Amino acid sequence: MPKVPADRLIAIGQALLEASGAPAEEAGIVARHCVGANLAGHDSHGIIQIPTYIDRMAAGHIVPGAPWQVVQETPTTMVVDGHWGFGYVVTERTLKRLIEKAETANVAAATVFRQGHIGRLASYPLMAARAGMIGLITADSGRAPKQVAPFGGREPRLGTNPISIAVPSDLDGPLFIDMATSAAAAGKVSLALARGTPIPEGWVIDAQGRPTTDPRQLKAGGALLPLGGGEGYKGYGLAAMVEILSGLLTGLGFGIEPTGRHNDGCFIAVFKVDAFRPLATFRREVAEFARYLKSTRPAEGGSEVYYPGEIEHLRERERRQNGIEVEDATWGKLREIAERHGLAERLGLAA
Repeated sequence: MPKVPADRLIAIGQALLEASGAPAEEAGIVARHCVGANLAGHDSHGIIQIPTYIDRMAAGHIVPGAPWQVVQETPTTMVVDGHWGFGYVVTERTLKRLIEKAETANVAAATVFRQGHIGRLASYPLMAARAGMIGLITADSGRAPKQVAPFGGREPRLGTNPISIAVPSDLDGPLFIDMATSAAAAGKVSLALARGTPIPEGWVIDAQGRPTTDPRQLKAGGALLPLGGGEGYKGYGLAAMVEILSGLLTGLGFGIEPTGRHNDGCFIAVFKVDAFRPLATFRREVAEFARYLKSTRPAEGGSEVYYPGEIEHLRERERRQNGIEVEDATWGKLREIAERHGLAERLGLAA
């Protein structure tokens, strides 16, 4: 697998998206978010997604340059129609507007519908955390094909329905959670397939409802399991609530429509910390809390306790210094797209 500096990977992603019809600014935003996921160690949401987005552009499922429209608004709320634009572009712009609202109103929330895949969820509440706010986002793929079985079932009825929350702090790295309500994100199964590796037990069942470690079984009629293993009813319950916030509150609905078009719906909220406590005090106490957690003696077989988000911070620091490994299958797809547009030599992707 080649190891590529982050800046070069962003440049490759942006160039391929632009060559495929995306405006330069939008291509840059998408590439930055994708490589940001790689840096944090979430390769399933990284540069591997660029060929998929290009395919969706060609099919008309993503509309580059689509308008960003606020269809309903109050001083503290918004309903945003993304008109099938890049989810990264639509959601980033929505977050910026919510932060502006919360600066004066203290809290703000939005629903977003009709947009493409928004990638790694943490990217957005982390924007709020940098602005001195607590950020929360949930996401659901509307009536796109489902991949997660309800607890006790074998047939997919839910999306991976992730949730992310980030808070400001004085820590070196941000404190946040970013988690699917399924045992794993579907992209992690795709990544294992691309790398030719098995998946852990407890992630997927096959079409007969039997546990499997074969990543091919997910697309062969299998399903992801809800988060929680033997207590998967907890992940199932969370997934249902995320679907209500991001699917029903947005008006996307539930179930599956025949088109198979990916349609990320989001519920987003931001809370200005200063409306509750002095920001400086809160930031200091969050850091103290994290250090309190880290001071826990490791359990047998463990080496260290990390605060939520710390592992991603450490991984990003390492990958910024040493580069990002890209699996050969993904590198090959990037090369094919570059060759199609006569960019392979300029981008250093020539065979």
